[in-house]
Amino acid sequence: MENDKLAKNINDIQEAQREYLKNNRNFKFKILYFLSPLLLLLPPLFWFQYQKVFASRSSNSKYDEKVLGHFPYFEISKNNLIEIQPNIFVHKDMYSSLLRMKSEAEREGIFLIFLSGFRSIELQEEIFYSLKAARNQIALERAKVSAPPGYSEHSTGFAIDIGDAQNRETDFEVEFENTRAFKWLKRNAAKYHFRLSFDRNHKSVDYEPWHWRYEGSIDSLKIFERANREKNIIN
Repeated sequence: MENDKLAKNINDIQEAQREYLKNNRNFKFKILYFLSPLLLLLPPLFWFQYQKVFASRSSNSKYDEKVLGHFPYFEISKNNLIEIQPNIFVHKDMYSSLLRMKSEAEREGIFLIFLSGFRSIELQEEIFYSLKAARNQIALERAKVSAPPGYSEHSTGFAIDIGDAQNRETDFEVEFENTRAFKWLKRNAAKYHFRLSFDRNHKSVDYEPWHWRYEGSIDSLKIFERANREKNIIN
């Protein structure tokens, strides 16, 4: 009698297990059935997202396009600027380095003077087109010595034009390279994260020994990454 009850219980358990497995399979099938339309939509959705990202990257690549030898640059917000000399503003990230460089130079009898810092796109437009017309130059000729509006490093706030306070006749002139100030900069500017933007090897822009840019912050490195990449390829 006991054996019969035990056998019945075992059979009941086995039947319950079979019923559970059957119902479980049916449930999974129903889930798969209802999800199948969504699964069919996933490949097109992934493709659409891929195309969106690719299109975004393609549009950003246009930002790498140069005009008359110059890369495009956004105009920095006025909130990021600080006055370093009367009417001369620079990016706040390079302010301390620039003053430290000037101070160190003075200790060695070198007197640097800042000629031009941040320039708005509006001011750059006036400089580029007005001087081009006054000098009867075509755009390509003017671009050798002045960037088109929207394509000047000065708009970033990270560019500074430097002169020799004891040789003002060399301001914005190639002859600045013969001054003690320029020779000091060539030896020491890198210590303060400054780099000459347009050296004699530059193919599109005339040599500008007075024009230096700051590369001592992540933001500045990102901004000038394209220009540095091109320079490394050329060199």
